[in-house]
Amino acid sequence: MKFIKYISVLILVLATSIASAQVKFEAKVSKKKLGVNERLRIDFEMNQDGDNFVPPSFKDFTVVGGPNTSLMNSYNNGKKTYLKTYSYFLAPKKRGKFTIKQATIEIEGETYKTFPITVTVSAAVDRPNGAPDASDIASENIHLVAEVSKANPYLNEAITVVYKLFVSRETGVSNWREKDNPRYNDFWSQNIEVKGFPTHKAEYKGKDYRYVILRKTVLYPQKTGKLKLEPLVLDITVEVPSGRADIFGRQLMTKVPKTVTAGSRTINVKPLPDEGKPSDFTGAVGDFSFTVNTSKTQLNATESLEAEIQVSGKGNLKLFELPKLTVPSALEVYEPEHKENVRTNLAGMRGSISDTYTIVPQYRGKYPVPTISFSYFDLKTESYKRITSDEIVIDVLEGPTASTTNVNATEPNNKQTVIPNTNTFAFIKTSSNWTTTTSQPFFKTTGFWSLLLFPFLAIPLAILIRRKQDERNADVQGNRLRKADRLAKKYLSAAKKALGQKEAFYVALEKALHNYLKAKLNIETSDFNKEKIEKLLHERNVEGNVVSDFISILENCELARYTPITQVTMQNDYEKAAQTISLIDKQLR
Repeated sequence: MKFIKYISVLILVLATSIASAQVKFEAKVSKKKLGVNERLRIDFEMNQDGDNFVPPSFKDFTVVGGPNTSLMNSYNNGKKTYLKTYSYFLAPKKRGKFTIKQATIEIEGETYKTFPITVTVSAAVDRPNGAPDASDIASENIHLVAEVSKANPYLNEAITVVYKLFVSRETGVSNWREKDNPRYNDFWSQNIEVKGFPTHKAEYKGKDYRYVILRKTVLYPQKTGKLKLEPLVLDITVEVPSGRADIFGRQLMTKVPKTVTAGSRTINVKPLPDEGKPSDFTGAVGDFSFTVNTSKTQLNATESLEAEIQVSGKGNLKLFELPKLTVPSALEVYEPEHKENVRTNLAGMRGSISDTYTIVPQYRGKYPVPTISFSYFDLKTESYKRITSDEIVIDVLEGPTASTTNVNATEPNNKQTVIPNTNTFAFIKTSSNWTTTTSQPFFKTTGFWSLLLFPFLAIPLAILIRRKQDERNADVQGNRLRKADRLAKKYLSAAKKALGQKEAFYVALEKALHNYLKAKLNIETSDFNKEKIEKLLHERNVEGNVVSDFISILENCELARYTPITQVTMQNDYEKAAQTISLIDKQLR
């Protein structure tokens, strides 16, 4: 009887133990009915950790996110609860009824399977029914907006486009990259550097948001009519609330990949009015001042002076031509030197442009430089304005007197006809005085004995140099180090020069790494991807940690375009790249 009692107790204990250790592995979906334009979330949950998780085939869906892994450990009344989840986000390819088949996993040597799940996909819906999934939450709380300063500018009037990423308080963004950059066809464009990504607060559609400015661009339309601005497209990783908490009660976040776009915008560009347009108008639009100055007005013949034509102010300074200088034919004029001192910010171009002419008079006399006019379209008054310079008289005090033609006649071209000057070649001598020199014998001179003894003295030096060369050739490791250092200097010279300029530095560094791989692995730029690079380097017996360093530098080059970078970080990346190139070159087989 006692034996039966003990057996009963033992069976009860074992049953309790087995029940407490029962493995659960199941699949859950966010909804079983959805529109073709909605997203489906599927979670594979297990209460014990396992290995070799194999998801089902999602052939009727496009995987837009995942797998994301979450882990939760909690204790309740001394009882431990464990939950591990693999999450996928799916977009249906078409309407219909589809079955998501079994997923499998190995736990303690046993293979477990989920039950198949059937979902029904209907026509597109205006707004999802039921509780929104993570992708829906991300769509509602992340917005990329292109703010255009003016939708109907004049031709060659500056407009600005500021791209802002709005993020609600409930969500966050852990990473982003530009998927498609807008090409500003029919615009002159320049990006304005964004220093760091500070967070601002603002209202968007009546709701409180945080936002960062990702890009600022200044545009000058070069064509009239309706011009389309292509959208900026970003791939971002959004953190949204999962609806679950950790053991400390903190909200667990789920990462969802998302593609956002600022949408295309249409700009209606107005033509400049024909009424009142001056004949000398060359396309200047803005608010300008105009000056014509000379370095001096009195000089002698064959001396030089400089005449500067300058336009300064605010407007499309780089997009029009300056008026030409016209002078009398007795003044020789050289091609002008063009200078630009222009800064571009969100208000557009501001600064000055100038043409500086060098003038050389040939004859004595007074030469008037005719007035020069400059016309532009004033955006404030929406009318044309003309500025005319004063006449300048150049007084040549000393020099030959012109004997023919009218030296005061003006020529419209920059290159003027130069009248011959009879004194031009007066410095050339027409007679010579010859002197006789006596030659010295070379035999037994210092030079003679030096040339005779030099070969004998050079023999020991040649032997010493040869020995040093043999020692250097025998040092295989040293030779490879020296060669690698030369390679690093060769490929990284452009990056070193750009240190301190974030965008230029990382573009040059990435290009240097690509050029190095092209030279060493014989692959084309179109074949570059991290997986292939890793595979090729491993096949050539490069150590794993060196390969990882190389890949991390490439990733830094990509990430640096969208994140703030310090001078110290750039210096560290440069030194790491030089060291990694040297190590790869040593280890390549």
